[in-house]
Amino acid sequence: MIYVRRDPNLIPEKVLRVAERAQAKLEALEPDKRAAFIEKKSHVWRGFARYLAQMSYGKCWYSESDCVQSFKDVDHYRPKKQAKRSDTDTDDGYPWLAFSWDNYRLAAQRSNQINRDENTDESVGKGAWFPLMLGSKRATWDDRCVGEEVPVLLDPTSLADVRLIEVTASGKLGPTILCLGASDRTRVDETIKYLGLDLPGLVSARKAAMRLVQELVELLEQKRSAAEVSEAASAFIAMHMPAGGQVDMLQRLSGPKQPYAAATRAQLRLMGYGALCVPSEQAGLVA
Repeated sequence: MIYVRRDPNLIPEKVLRVAERAQAKLEALEPDKRAAFIEKKSHVWRGFARYLAQMSYGKCWYSESDCVQSFKDVDHYRPKKQAKRSDTDTDDGYPWLAFSWDNYRLAAQRSNQINRDENTDESVGKGAWFPLMLGSKRATWDDRCVGEEVPVLLDPTSLADVRLIEVTASGKLGPTILCLGASDRTRVDETIKYLGLDLPGLVSARKAAMRLVQELVELLEQKRSAAEVSEAASAFIAMHMPAGGQVDMLQRLSGPKQPYAAATRAQLRLMGYGALCVPSEQAGLVA
């Protein structure tokens, strides 16, 4: 998962106005007519897709996948019509957020739609799932207290959430050292499960990114060792084989434009080159 800083300046005024008009009409409807109205207005949130993509350089906000051959959905982080809290608990969700772009997240279809892990045959994908932590307040149409909720699913627009999850040496995701106790670890584990963030293809892609980093770092280490042989060797390498190219490439790979940059940064830290990582705060900025 990457941190995405939302930039309202990227969204044209006319797109925002369409959403505002739909919201005004929704607010005036009787409760039994809201779901049907929302269903007919999918063009409203789809109209934001290209601008959400610009905020993450075309990558899925959850998985960092940038596959150009796969459509990406505009996910409602809080489900717009129905919210599944557990296998036995479903409610009306957050219809008042159907046309709120603050609730939109660009999502690869395998993270957003229900599908199956090809290795385990387990169901993955967010769908209507939106569990809350035990004891959390639950927002409703009449009490829209979303700020008082404690969602289980990590939010890529929350830097505090993104800091809880990282790529491990295996290429899979796991909790960071910043997870405080079982509650934080539960949020990480459930996010990975519901969003399909450890599907085989994603793990393979992360491992490929990590191997490239390893190769570049090993090349740097070879140059360093050779430069230590003698003063003449050091001067030769400095003149004819400078390390700047590898360093620049490593920093680019850890930057926001690259797919699976979180895996790149993880590998750099594992190899003792964490200083080359682009900070999370910068990685969420549109250059």
